Amino acid sequence: MSVKVVCPHCGKVNRIPKRESYAKANCGHCKESMLNQKPLEVDKDALLHILVNSEIPVMVDFWAPWCGPCIQMAPAFEEASREMSLRVQFLKVNTQEHQDLGAIYGIESIPTMIVFKGTKEQERISGAMSSARLISWAKQFI
Repeated sequence: MSVKVVCPHCGKVNRIPKRESYAKANCGHCKESMLNQKPLEVDKDALLHILVNSEIPVMVDFWAPWCGPCIQMAPAFEEASREMSLRVQFLKVNTQEHQDLGAIYGIESIPTMIVFKGTKEQERISGAMSSARLISWAKQFI
């Protein structure tokens, strides 16, 4: 069985074997490694491209640079992203720069994390979380 994932470097769609973990996975287009990735900062177009083309769950952190809990949680979100490479795609939306996305998804407090499967919202949680809690929550959607 295989799944489609979007390369965090070039944005091309790759079909990879579905596994519990990966030792190596390079993009078929740009040849960059798709493992141990930091969360990708996205705008409206990039978010839609990933949601439409990814067959793995996508966790989006809606945050802002002036938000203390958002800044405090950023390292945990990065750690969870590296740990869950190719099983869950981690994205970040700066709601100060992309207020339209905050409005579209009804973000009332930050940080708010939303897990999507395709373009459908599965669940959301507001408030800073540890990497262990983020990983545990993400695993529910795999």
